[in-house]
Amino acid sequence: MDHAATPSPAHSQTHPIALYLKVWALLFVLSTLSYMVDYYHLQGPLRWGLILAFMMLKAGLIVAVFMHMAWERLALICAILLPPAALLVLVGLMASEAHYTHLTRLLFFR
Repeated sequence: MDHAATPSPAHSQTHPIALYLKVWALLFVLSTLSYMVDYYHLQGPLRWGLILAFMMLKAGLIVAVFMHMAWERLALICAILLPPAALLVLVGLMASEAHYTHLTRLLFFR
C-alpha cells in the first residue's frame, strides 16, 4: 500500500511563523494609523473614510491569513465574501433611496 499518495493529518499544510509575525506587525501599523486619525483630530468624511479603510484592511488581513481564506478554493471564498458584499450594495441603495425620499418630502410637504 502506497502511503505517499494519501495525506495524513500529520502532513497538513503549515505556514512559516514569519508570515504570521509580518501580518501581526502590519496589523499593529494599521491600528497605529487608525489611532493617529483620532490623535490628529481629523473630522468629517476624511476621518470616517480613513477609519473604515483601516478597519477593512485589518479585517481582510485577519480573514485572509489567520482564518486561512487565502489558501481556500475560489468557490468557498466567493460563498463567504459575496453575500456581505451584496448586502453592502443593497444598504447603499437603500441609503440613496432614503436620501431621495427625504428630499422629496422636504420639497413637497412644506
